[in-house]
Parts: sequence; structure tokens; C-alpha cells
Amino acid sequence: MLIDQAKIYVKGGKGGDGCNSLYKDIFNRKGVPDGGDGGNGGNVVLESDTNLQTLLDFKYNQHYRAGSGAHGGSNNKNGKRGEDRVVKVPIGTMVKDAENDLVIRDLDRVEERVVVVRGGAGGKGNNKDNASTPGEEGEERTLVLELKLVADVGIIGFPNAGKSTLISRISKVHSKIAPYPFTTKSPKLGVVSFHDDTFVAADMPGLIEGAHAGRGLGDRFLRHIERTVILAHMVDMAPLDGSDPVENYSKLEKELRLYSKEVAAKPRVVVASKMDLPCSREALDKFRKKTGKEVFPISAVNGEGLEKLIEAIYRKIKNVKEEYEEDNGQDRDQGPDEQPE
Repeated sequence: MLIDQAKIYVKGGKGGDGCNSLYKDIFNRKGVPDGGDGGNGGNVVLESDTNLQTLLDFKYNQHYRAGSGAHGGSNNKNGKRGEDRVVKVPIGTMVKDAENDLVIRDLDRVEERVVVVRGGAGGKGNNKDNASTPGEEGEERTLVLELKLVADVGIIGFPNAGKSTLISRISKVHSKIAPYPFTTKSPKLGVVSFHDDTFVAADMPGLIEGAHAGRGLGDRFLRHIERTVILAHMVDMAPLDGSDPVENYSKLEKELRLYSKEVAAKPRVVVASKMDLPCSREALDKFRKKTGKEVFPISAVNGEGLEKLIEAIYRKIKNVKEEYEEDNGQDRDQGPDEQPE
């Protein structure tokens, strides 16, 4: 089960108290102030971790506190700083402040860290001829964590279009497969091999009309394709309800446009599924004529067209990444005052 939202409470460690101490000996009966400072409290740090795929742990453990600083001691001894609390989250976790919904950090890279609350300052000792002071309380806040899966290709389509069968055939993911809609209820990631390289595919739950507005939890599923490099739009050539594949394709494309311009602009690979059924050939010809799209016909049941599809997806991902790197490289090469022509 994919848990992709969570709310947690975090609190920085309390600073240690400053020490109030006087050193006396036979030569100085009034005493010399020698109280040390208290240690600062620890911070709460969120760190992205490749070994985590879900926010499930935060469903049962919602409170995270850093260590408190140690108190100062006599003989000018300063207290030890409190230990940081490092909280591991999956890559792709967006961290928001629950009070104002502002984004604190988008943890979309490996081992990326962000300090979400800082510990309190330690109190001052009296060794500087000042009165000792107590340590300060650490910061505290409630956070909202939202997970957006990081994948190279997101497999999208209407319910029962064959997405789960496809990812089960091209990767080692074993999604539930059944001849009825909404079998897949949460996104699933699978690693697909192509020669000596790999890419990550995400099997998205079936979308329906109104998904952009939350119908059928569509808005929650759609946000997982925001980070994908490309999309593989699967179109059922033999829908169980007798609907027109061309109309189904257009409806889903409309949902993407209504949800986000950025998502709608992602490069596509159009896949015609269930080509093992007799009526699919005629439907495919009609689809190609009406849409003018390059289409990759497959049958996940008998394996028809899977090798060509995997190669097409891999090439598309590679091309998009190379174009992105070239564009970013150009921006970095320009000086701070230079503008692209």
C-alpha cells in the first residue's frame, strides 16, 4: 500500500542551562565565577533515502524531537550540544509547513537534507561576570509531507487499459491483474532493463473523467506523474464498455491539460493495447487515421510489440534527458549578466 501523504510534528532540542558556580580557595574566599555555558539543542533534519518508497512509517510515528543540550558545569565546562534527529524520507518528498502551506523543500535528489526546526540556544554561564541564564526552547512546527514518485516514464490510461499487465511483463513488479476496472489502487514502480541499461516505470491507477478535480482520487494519482520524464499513454483498442478508443484518448489528454500545463507538455509514447483481440486491428487503423499519432501496438498477453515499445520508451527518455542537460549547460556557460539571444 502506497501512503503518499503524512502529517508530523517536529521539535528542536532545548538548550542546556548555563551554570552558576563560584570557585573558592584559601586565596580567594569571595569566589571566582566559573560557570560554563549550556550546550545548544539539536536540530531536526529530513534526509531523502533511496531505500524508502512510501510514507507509511509516518502513519504510526508522528512525533520527532531532537536531543537537548547538556547543562554547563563548574570549572568553566560547557555543556555538550544536543544530538540532531535525522528523519529519513523517500526521494520525491515535498515538505510543507502545515500552518501556511508554504513549501520548505522539495527533496528530489539522493541524500538531500533540510533542517526543518533548529534547537534552542544554550544558556550562558556566569564565568563572564554575568548572571547565568537558562537554555532556550527549540523551534517546533507541524509539517505536511507529500510524496511524488520519481520515475522515468509514467504509464497512464483509463481503467482496465492493460497497464498492470504491461508493467508485470516488462519488469519484476507483480501488480494485481483482473478483468474489471480499478484493480490498481496505488502507483507501483518497476525497473525495466534495456540491454545494459535500465529505466524506472510507474504504473498509475486508472484515471477517469474529472480526475483533475479529484474524481476517483485522480488528483492524488496525477501528482505522481509530475516528476516523470515522459508519459506512456495506453489506449485500449477493445474497451469492455464498447467506447471509442479515439474518444477515450482525447478525454484523458483533456484531463492532463486541465490538471497541469507542465504535465500536458510532457513527451508521449502512445501505446495501443490488447492487440491480441480480433477487433483491435480495425480499431487501430481508425485510431491512427483520426489522431495522426505514432502508435506502438502491443499485446501484453502474448508479448507482441513489447521489445519495440521498450526501445521506444528508452530512446525517448534518453533524448529528453540529453536535451535538458544541453539546455542547462548553456545556461551555466553564460555569465551572470549575459542573456540568451
